[in-house]
Amino acid sequence: SFRVMSSPSRQIKCVVVGDGTVGKTCMLISYTTDSFPVQYVPTVFDNYSAQMTLDNHTVNLGLWDTAGQEDYDRLRPLSYPQTDVFVLCFSIVSPVSFDNVATKWIPEIRQHCPDAPILLVGTKLDLRDETSLRRGATEERPPITRSQGQKCAQKIKAVKYLECSALTQQGLKQVFEEAVRAVMNPKQLKQKKSCMVL
Repeated sequence: SFRVMSSPSRQIKCVVVGDGTVGKTCMLISYTTDSFPVQYVPTVFDNYSAQMTLDNHTVNLGLWDTAGQEDYDRLRPLSYPQTDVFVLCFSIVSPVSFDNVATKWIPEIRQHCPDAPILLVGTKLDLRDETSLRRGATEERPPITRSQGQKCAQKIKAVKYLECSALTQQGLKQVFEEAVRAVMNPKQLKQKKSCMVL
């Protein structure tokens, strides 16, 4: 049952960025293999390319992982040229990684790719309630709420804010579908953006 492809599928380069330990690599492994890595998680996932069909378009989605640790600050931007869309991650249960979205990651991305769409993603969604319960009376900062994530997305002009869990796969497929949509339907996003009342 082979189909004649009317046109070669569009290549989309999607680069995943964010602090070390927010779960970028687990998210990519869970999405591409359909299972959560239990044993060993590498610092960086090998680049992965897959065909996906979305809204009647077939695209070839290239996923690029990056190391968030500061040791990689000079090397990491080498993977930025020709990026179609960034998935910028923070961990819902790590407020420091959330702070770094605006202070570190947005300036870095914009320096290299001023116009690429950015999707803001809160990872480790499965830990939000657990952490809230455990926190109790400790002085730790509480997990990031959905509305904090949405406010941040507006502030940094991200196309969307999404949350996901690599462990339960809740919201996981949607992250990569929306990343592709951000590239395929930029006009629609721009119109929406300009008439948004903040």
